[in-house]
Amino acid sequence: MRLTRYFLPVLKENPAEAQIVSHRYMLRAGMIKQQAAGIYSWLPMGFRVLKRIEQIVHEEQIRAGHIPMLMPTLQPADLWRESGRYDDYGEEMLRITDRHKRDMLYGPTNEEMITDIFRAHVNSYKDLPLTLYHIQWKFRDEIRPRFGVMRGREFYMKDGYNFDLTKEDALHAYNRHLVSYLRTYERMGLQAIPMRADSGPIGGDDTHEFLVLAATGESEVFYDSEITDLKFGNREIDYDDHAACRAVLEEFTSRYARTDETHDEAVFNQIPEARRRVARGIEVGQIFYFGTKYSEPMGATVVNDKGERVPVHMGSHGIGVSRLVGAIIEASHDEKGIIWPEGVTPFHCGIVNLKQGDTEADAACDAIYRSLTALGLDPLYDDRDERAGAKFATMDLIGLPWRITVGPRGLKNGVVELTSRRTGESEELPPEQAIARIAAIYGKAAAES
Repeated sequence: MRLTRYFLPVLKENPAEAQIVSHRYMLRAGMIKQQAAGIYSWLPMGFRVLKRIEQIVHEEQIRAGHIPMLMPTLQPADLWRESGRYDDYGEEMLRITDRHKRDMLYGPTNEEMITDIFRAHVNSYKDLPLTLYHIQWKFRDEIRPRFGVMRGREFYMKDGYNFDLTKEDALHAYNRHLVSYLRTYERMGLQAIPMRADSGPIGGDDTHEFLVLAATGESEVFYDSEITDLKFGNREIDYDDHAACRAVLEEFTSRYARTDETHDEAVFNQIPEARRRVARGIEVGQIFYFGTKYSEPMGATVVNDKGERVPVHMGSHGIGVSRLVGAIIEASHDEKGIIWPEGVTPFHCGIVNLKQGDTEADAACDAIYRSLTALGLDPLYDDRDERAGAKFATMDLIGLPWRITVGPRGLKNGVVELTSRRTGESEELPPEQAIARIAAIYGKAAAES
């Protein structure tokens, strides 16, 4: 994409309403625009990042054997009355009456609707196990929406639901989701720690939240520092292997890590003092096992191998797709702007022309742009007639991981400058070597994922 043909409304000054880094940089980098309290339009740059994150989530869900679908944003209230949650959910639920006086709601979650779909189409244990998921907009009427997309009213979320014959099978689905989430977050350049959490209005006894450590996190967290040394890495897991998935869960949850709702000071104090940590965390996902909480009242049953009709065991599993955009920025930025990890960057690299209008510089930039595009990469070419300082400031603000700088002086020596946004280190290379380096970086990342 050429910047002269792109819509990137960057701001030079910090918006007064932005209290945290991610909100400030998302507004300044032209990623979002507030339309109402807690409701945002996603402008082209923000939308690209959102879709990159969504694609990673889809890939890892499908890798784990989960099946994508799509449910509507509006739901009939009668489904929630069946489960008993309609009156219990509270004022965060946006309740609507349509022109026929039917009670509707803008869905904050989808346990009731997916249970209704299941009971209409599945009758036998032979059709189990089954996990369905979708990525859809949700709405919760937060009393004080703030921090941009970190605590908005409208948000984009992956929510998945498993249906299993027994508790043992459902707990395997729980473990399977934990493994797939670890893979998902690491591909985004994040360490998201699974922490024992409170189930809230979803219900159930088994639940872990995934939290990214950040000073602006909404939750106080308590953990053993050893957990931050754990990495899932490139290991391959057979998602049908109960023992293998259970082993990963035990590896990542055996050390103390809890949110403030479930914190146990006595247990925490048993950890050696040098390893005790108290910090803030941003929730980016949560997994639940809640048994027959929804299947029993809503009649979601199957016939088992003995001919008996039994309620299925269920769980739900969410990832905050839009919230992750803010969380990644909170975890990866500096005083100049965002620093995108390679896995979620809106463009793979930036190209800066130091002397727009110079015949050789223009030709070199065009050639680099065409070469990167031919390799299946998305470069952003700053072809504006602007001073170099302004171009560098824009590139630093929007945070592309790599920048190729082209100028007449370097071209006389047959080189361009390749700069890492994360380290700030630069290297002079012939243009073809800079292109090969960028291709290798993303080729390697693609192979490892």
